[in-house]
Amino acid sequence: MRTSSSRGRRTLVIVAVLAVCAGGVAVGGPWLLARAGLDGTVLPWAAPCSVDTADGTVMLSSDEARRATTAVALRARGADAPDTSGIDGDALRRLREGPTDGPGPSLTCRVSTGSGLGEQELTDSGLTPRAQALLDSAGEVFGTMSVGGYETGGVSSGHGEDSAHYDGRAVDVFYRPVSEENRREGWLLAHWLVAHAEQLHVAHVIFDDEIWSARDPRGGWQPYEAGDPDNAILRHLDHVHVDVQRGG
Repeated sequence: MRTSSSRGRRTLVIVAVLAVCAGGVAVGGPWLLARAGLDGTVLPWAAPCSVDTADGTVMLSSDEARRATTAVALRARGADAPDTSGIDGDALRRLREGPTDGPGPSLTCRVSTGSGLGEQELTDSGLTPRAQALLDSAGEVFGTMSVGGYETGGVSSGHGEDSAHYDGRAVDVFYRPVSEENRREGWLLAHWLVAHAEQLHVAHVIFDDEIWSARDPRGGWQPYEAGDPDNAILRHLDHVHVDVQRGG
């Protein structure tokens, strides 16, 4: 017959084992995720956003990511920026300057994809209301931008098959010519879009041979496979592509 004391000891053992396992995940989790090609934001208990810095990954709340990317973009224009006190300085520096080995992705976020969204029709601008709202919001932070990928009445050619451009859900923001400086500026926008993806219902961001998807279970940025590796436009080297969710 099992006594209450033996049951108590068994419970303590189980709790201890679970604690050790949890500790192992906390300590070894980042290494294991990196080996698996996953980002730390895929863990359901982790903060939803992360910035890769020279000293490791800095986790951010959604609000911190939005404030950080907005502040970095506005300061780059010499404009007043939101308060970033309390946000890790290394994360802000990485968002501002980019990786030490050249421009590239540093921030990613885990977002909800808004399953209750309805499908939308084109407006007079050639964009859906969601896409237009995104463009307007970006303009408030980044000022006048060189944009394309849509026109009055919509577009029906010039993009890949089943492109979100044909639905009026996509916008291209150009950074030409392709240069290190323009790539760094493009990443300011790309990171801002990811940080605001849940609010603005972003589905995909593509730039500089990389793609971020709101629905990708791996989390983070992934290599973007262009149809023609010699084509800078198809590789999105000269423009940031963003499309919003279809809904429905």
